[in-house]
Amino acid sequence: MDISVTIGNILEQQTDGIVLNLFEGVDAPGGATGAADRALNGGIRSLIADGDFTGKFKQTSVLYPPGGIPAKRVILVGLGKQEAFTLDHVRQVSSVAAQQARKLGINSLTTIVHGGGAGGLHAADAAQAVVEGTVLGTYRFSHYKTGDQDDGNDLDRLTLVEFDAAKQAEVERGALIGQIVADGTCLARDLVSHPGNEMPPTVLAERAREMADGVGLSCDVLDETRIAEEGMRTLLAVAQGSAQPPRFIVLEHDGGKTHGPPVVLIGKGITFDTGGISIKGAEGMWDMKFDMGGAAAVIGAMQATARLNLPVRTVGLVAASENMPGSRALKPGDIIRSMLGKTIEIRSTDAEGRLVLADAITYAARYKPAAAIDLATLTGACIIALGHEASGLISNNDGLADEVARAGGRTGEIAWCLPILEGHREQIKSDIADIKNTGGRPAGAITGAAFIEAFVQDFPWAHLDIAGTAWTDKDRPYIPRGGTGWGVRLLVDFLRNRA
Repeated sequence: MDISVTIGNILEQQTDGIVLNLFEGVDAPGGATGAADRALNGGIRSLIADGDFTGKFKQTSVLYPPGGIPAKRVILVGLGKQEAFTLDHVRQVSSVAAQQARKLGINSLTTIVHGGGAGGLHAADAAQAVVEGTVLGTYRFSHYKTGDQDDGNDLDRLTLVEFDAAKQAEVERGALIGQIVADGTCLARDLVSHPGNEMPPTVLAERAREMADGVGLSCDVLDETRIAEEGMRTLLAVAQGSAQPPRFIVLEHDGGKTHGPPVVLIGKGITFDTGGISIKGAEGMWDMKFDMGGAAAVIGAMQATARLNLPVRTVGLVAASENMPGSRALKPGDIIRSMLGKTIEIRSTDAEGRLVLADAITYAARYKPAAAIDLATLTGACIIALGHEASGLISNNDGLADEVARAGGRTGEIAWCLPILEGHREQIKSDIADIKNTGGRPAGAITGAAFIEAFVQDFPWAHLDIAGTAWTDKDRPYIPRGGTGWGVRLLVDFLRNRA
């Protein structure tokens, strides 16, 4: 999508459609909406008076100017109650307006910066949210569609119009950040949405390398020989049941700082998860292609970090494997020795994500991280606890947990803190090894995190369980069905605030 910023009067723009807004309960519109009402001979006031438009959150109405406004259409979108207005509301209404435009076959859309005036939001933040909502709301994964199944309606151009010339630099900066962050999120969505046969670990590694080459990141991909040389036995153990070899991906952004502790982002990259010998039920297994949602988020966030050239040294690590029930597959009851040297009793081969993360967390220690954040579609238990509205957040450092949670609040990617208590650690103690890979059903999301914690070596660490948020079966305003790209925007916001 071509995105630009123009200073001037939105009512003077020659375009397929302009987007204006109204807070709920306002019966005498002001600003650009009031000017449009006058140009439309009171058309907007008539809609309000007749009860056809109330400004309710995400409500839309389309007007066709008879003259006086060069735009072909006016799309009016409701902002909801002013006292409840937030940055995420900007994303949602921008998405709704863009989707309405696409239904109308509009290719070029012009919009005011929602929230940048009466909404009281900072101009750059509001512009970023407008662009994110528009790009993410019109995203479609149609890679495998053939023929004329797609309606062909694409929004090709978005123009943000700001009346106040003093805000131009801020609006332009916010729009650019919004586009870069949205592009990283769309990359993550694409990676998650490809089926397992098209996105095995080797292909995921190739895509990561292509991305890195394109944005100037360094990239190192460890094949199974180098993985073995590093002693990553838990990653190899998960992979041994599959004909597809594993890969360990290392992405680095120096941020202008070649020395000093980096922030390390770690992604679970199970490109397809059958559960292994502890096989899952057939119903719903098809969507286990999204079990690499954490890896996708790390790759998307690293792309955005490089394009924004954030002055934060950042390392992205992805442990990629399939989990299959082949003749050489890991078995319940097996004991394996991790890269750190700890022995692990396998109680369930379907608790494989924490195994690959154990080696990835151990590998991360060589960087002496300022902070490490892992993202994983780790447990169904987290969905039971938090549904699909929030990801589980567990950390060994209150300051880091607060940073992550605040980034989630700003981006609308909510991370909810859960505790690890001593009883949870007791649950994963093994009678015959140092640790076992599942503590049973009680507190499953927490004991999964407690397992990963056992491999953290004296650095601030946070774990995000995104099992309920990496994939959605229903459309939401700027999150269509399928892979969500959850975590990219949170991670980039976290890094920007670190900067």
